[in-house]
Amino acid sequence: MASAAPELLSIRVASEGDVPLILNFIQKLAAYEKLSHEVMATEAALRGYLFGERPLAEVILAYLGSEPAGFALFFHNFSTFLARPGIYLEDLFVEPDLRGKGIGKALLVHLARIAMERGCGRLEWSVLNWNEPSIEFYRKLGAFAKDEWTIYRLTGPALERLATGAARS
Repeated sequence: MASAAPELLSIRVASEGDVPLILNFIQKLAAYEKLSHEVMATEAALRGYLFGERPLAEVILAYLGSEPAGFALFFHNFSTFLARPGIYLEDLFVEPDLRGKGIGKALLVHLARIAMERGCGRLEWSVLNWNEPSIEFYRKLGAFAKDEWTIYRLTGPALERLATGAARS
């Protein structure tokens, strides 16, 4: 008796028609990270920022056979010390029931290849400190934490106050 052929993993660049799938992945990632209350993304906003006149980020999609399996959303940053661009991975998500099949690694390999092709000096991302499965996965790939750096963020009213000059000194 012949065994069934394994499902093929494929990765492709997202197109504008994939916006509903991208938003769905973002919502699932937010739920996993216990941050659903922070999601304000809409299909219209994603469409404009990812596929508009001046795209600000890119998305690659992973499929296992014909089934959407995961995604990575990334954009370029720049290292003044290296005088080279880098890639910042904003989101990486693999469907929970498809984890452990090499999909996350395949997405990161694809991003590493893009980084090398584009002359980037680094590929970096953030991970929540409680997310031990992801941290261990990243360590196995050779990634390391930059513990001496702390991320600071301005958003909402604080960002508005600074932009309008009303921030406290």
